[in-house]
Amino acid sequence: MTDESPVYVISVAAQLSGLHPQTLRQYDRLGLVSPDRTPGRGRRYSARDIEQLREVQRLSQDEGINLAGIKRIIELENQVAALQQRVAELSAAVEGAAAAMQQREAQVHASYRRDLVPYEDVRSSSALVVWRPKPRE
Repeated sequence: MTDESPVYVISVAAQLSGLHPQTLRQYDRLGLVSPDRTPGRGRRYSARDIEQLREVQRLSQDEGINLAGIKRIIELENQVAALQQRVAELSAAVEGAAAAMQQREAQVHASYRRDLVPYEDVRSSSALVVWRPKPRE
């Protein structure tokens, strides 16, 4: 069972959050907290939902933010979380691509012929090196 598991009926969720069940229904209607539903349409709250209810209450009571403002804050927090997840996914993809590129680069370097050595003529800055194999005897 995780924090996302819907286990609490509305009366228990109300007790745990310190709110009235009617307040929980109103928050659900406004989209501030969206509990899962049973086949009979009963609400089931998770531990995460309870924390969300407490946060809504704190923002409303302690910070004086209205419900529309709280809804916007929640939306922005959810958007930030989704973007952070996407950044993590893209970072992992970039790291994987970099590792694959380094592996391919190592393969290319390993395939170089070792019998050619660059020669730099100190008398000119643009030297041309011509390699001629020794005649076979």
